[in-house]
Amino acid sequence: MTAHDTSPGHGRPHGHGSTDIDWDFMAAQLEAAGDLQLPVLRAIAARLRTLHGAGGDVRRIVDAGSGPGVMTCVFAAEFGAAEAVAADGSPVLLDHALARAERLGLGGRVAVRHAELPGGLASDVGTADLVWSSKAVHHIGDQQDALRELAAVLRPGGLLAVAEGGLPMRFLPRDIGIGRPGLQARLDAAAEDWYSAMRAGLPGSTAAVEDWPAMLTAAGLAGTGSFTEVLDLPATESVRAFLHAHLVRLRDILGGALDADDRRTLDVLADPDAPQGVRHRPDVFLLAATTVFAASRPE
Repeated sequence: MTAHDTSPGHGRPHGHGSTDIDWDFMAAQLEAAGDLQLPVLRAIAARLRTLHGAGGDVRRIVDAGSGPGVMTCVFAAEFGAAEAVAADGSPVLLDHALARAERLGLGGRVAVRHAELPGGLASDVGTADLVWSSKAVHHIGDQQDALRELAAVLRPGGLLAVAEGGLPMRFLPRDIGIGRPGLQARLDAAAEDWYSAMRAGLPGSTAAVEDWPAMLTAAGLAGTGSFTEVLDLPATESVRAFLHAHLVRLRDILGGALDADDRRTLDVLADPDAPQGVRHRPDVFLLAATTVFAASRPE
């Protein structure tokens, strides 16, 4: 299962079925982005420990679509008695997950499994007390079927948590002094169109009302609920580097959907040497909301 947060708009990822991807470069980008989100990821893990109701009884956790294992390692640190399993479709990313675990002193408690979603996830990874999936389900044509597959991994009483939806990431003032004011809103609109086209082009694409609590219930789970954690960071060098990479992706993916003025503005923002580029602006920031939907498998 390989769907990672490298896309425009709502933190919505590309699916990666191509063989020409530089996975080492991708891993570095994903790990840097994950490191920025560590405050939120740790808060989510702590919240899920409380929601499970028996955090000390969690013996096995599966991070489905783990990438380089940032959240896998967070789970290993939060759930001290549990094995945390990074499950992903990229062997290179799984190697990075193991290396990260070793660096953090968690090597003995983090395992990896090569797994694809959809495609018999339970047979690839076994069962778990907690299953986590972030920004992966919406890259499956039939999202309801994907949730059923994730739910099938749960042991009785286990908890499935998916991070989907949420709010678009904010990082620019309305008026940035170049181009027309309101660029961020127009980027959001273009990203929504891109997302709809991406969903329509997926194999087996099935339209669904994205009511995630209702979809979790339809997957046979109970006690559905949700919570949101907010990331609010100022313009540090690491934030500027992340935003620069994000803007380069936006220019590549959405450039054709923007008018000439907005393309010029995006070119300036993505220019690492431009004084008005994002690498040098004091007015950028990173404000993002991650919404988690969770439900349990009945005993």
